[in-house]
Amino acid sequence: MTLHIPFDNSYARLPDPFHSHQPPTPVQAPSLIAFNHDLAAELGITGTDDPQLASYFAGNMLPQGAEPIAQLYAGHQFGQYNPQLGDGRAILLGEVVNPNGLRRDIQLKGSGQTPYSRRGDGRAWLGPVLREYVVSEAMHALGVPTTRALAATRTGQDVIRDRPLPGAVLTRVAQSHIRVGTFQVFAARGETDALKTLFEYTVDRHYPQAQDPSDLLQMVMDRQAALIPHWMSFGFIHGVMNTDNCTLSGETIDYGPCAFLDGFDAHGVFSSIDRRGRYAYSAQADIIAWNMAQLATSIIPLMPDQDRAVDQFTKQINAMPELIRANWLSRFAAKIGIASPAPDDETLITDLLILMHKDQADFTNTFRALVNDTGRDQFVDRAAFDSWRARWQSRIERETAPDTIMKQANPAFIPRNHRIEQMIDAAVAGDDDLFHRLNRVLANPFDDQPDESDLAAPPQPSEVVKATFCGT
Repeated sequence: MTLHIPFDNSYARLPDPFHSHQPPTPVQAPSLIAFNHDLAAELGITGTDDPQLASYFAGNMLPQGAEPIAQLYAGHQFGQYNPQLGDGRAILLGEVVNPNGLRRDIQLKGSGQTPYSRRGDGRAWLGPVLREYVVSEAMHALGVPTTRALAATRTGQDVIRDRPLPGAVLTRVAQSHIRVGTFQVFAARGETDALKTLFEYTVDRHYPQAQDPSDLLQMVMDRQAALIPHWMSFGFIHGVMNTDNCTLSGETIDYGPCAFLDGFDAHGVFSSIDRRGRYAYSAQADIIAWNMAQLATSIIPLMPDQDRAVDQFTKQINAMPELIRANWLSRFAAKIGIASPAPDDETLITDLLILMHKDQADFTNTFRALVNDTGRDQFVDRAAFDSWRARWQSRIERETAPDTIMKQANPAFIPRNHRIEQMIDAAVAGDDDLFHRLNRVLANPFDDQPDESDLAAPPQPSEVVKATFCGT
């Protein structure tokens, strides 16, 4: 049966300044590593037993109805504005609308050079492709809004980074790839007509209830103010929260140097390119407000009274930290069994995190152990934990189902950094077993899965991952 993707490509119908028409570059010997059949069914894709599946998702063949484009955007990278970025190694094949009416992009990542490659080769190597596949699908299983992985394909040819490495292509699915940087590029160029077109397109696609740019800003802020505490509740550090990696849909996008905390460290940094800790674990709440301020600046030209808009947008941005704090409190209260937190509960949560930081207690396992009341085993200073536990027990006596709340908020399994690195090393050597095992186990992260308990264990000292790297 021939692969059929029900394309309806609205972004490709936007004017040329928004994108460049660009087919993917064929590869030498495509071979499929993984294909997400459940996601394909959700998207209405049929014919997934097509023997040419690897060729389609490596870019050697175009599915009928695809209109491949590379999208234009700009962005602040580590606080420095870059006036033109764009898809330097990605091609948007097109969009599909599933039976529930949800429109989603299908994009090939690592599919060759585009007009925005800026001297890059446009390719991806195997490690980042597998990392994004595993982590994005794990985030989805955790309930975090995220892009997803439809396929991973080897190319049969090497790419050159610090050494030759096996190439691969990821097929990514997103509600859209509209970024803060997409608005920034037209605002910076003074192209108000294009900016208005983008605003209208974004509202139609994601926020049909928005009446004006102020509404759009608030709705995007609301989603982002919910997203970042959701990340933090699982110990996730994005690592590269540039404005070009910040979506208007409120999804997590781009998993290059991402990582998860092992021992709790509020200032944890893993990304090798984040030398000053701009995107550290605890800094993510501040950075998302900064990113939203850049979005606000970009849409001011759409307002009829721009001086008044500056005042209005400033008030909205200044209110964002409290939105984030409320979402943070809700997420972390659930982790200790509290359904409807009061302001005083923040102290109880913070005191536990301080103890965890002091003893470098494992973030995921400590919270999971609270479900079985075995948290004491995670600490060196057990007397200090016992004192905290007495306060906690007194508090959750007022809750009706704290164990259920905690089990739903505290996974047994996350994509451990050392397991991801082990998976990549094995795959480079031709062994994909750990990749498939991680996907299977992480699809049900809140289940105990006792036969897989080694994947829940923190790293041994020799296994600790101190730095993660982008795939470019």
